[in-house]
Amino acid sequence: MDTLDLRALYFNSMRDFLYRLHLILGLVVSVPILAWSVSGLVYLLPDRIDGGIVQQIDVSKVSISPSDAILRANQLAGRELPITALTLLMKDGQPYYQAIGGLGADSVFINAQTGEAEFSKPPSLKKRFFREAHFYFFAGSLQVPLLIIFSLLATVMTLSGIYLNINYWLRRIKKR
Repeated sequence: MDTLDLRALYFNSMRDFLYRLHLILGLVVSVPILAWSVSGLVYLLPDRIDGGIVQQIDVSKVSISPSDAILRANQLAGRELPITALTLLMKDGQPYYQAIGGLGADSVFINAQTGEAEFSKPPSLKKRFFREAHFYFFAGSLQVPLLIIFSLLATVMTLSGIYLNINYWLRRIKKR
């Protein structure tokens, strides 16, 4: 066999291998991404999880600043909380700040009118389920290794897709 024929045979088999690998990785990687997307969509519907309704914030009732709210949350906890989000929302007709930190482990409600702070009640079973599905993918201590593995698989899938696309267009251009 001529070396040119062997090269063509190698590239055809490599292309076929990458095509199959790309399809399999697409299926493997798309399942967790689909589950993550669906569980994230649930957060767009807080009334479906919490049983409440989204209310417009009455700004005229807000008399506590965000920095004061964080101070009061820290005072309630007796330590400086690792706050990652501070949200102003309406709860039972009253404006509240919700200070969230420590991957959601620390959650404090601060009345934006009076400054009274209280720990949030434990989430319902339904809310815990969707939080676990969306943020932790039910992985527990395997969360980081799984994230790394799926990131690597997605990278291989992307690179194989780029290779297949370039190969496809080069063959089409040569046929002209």
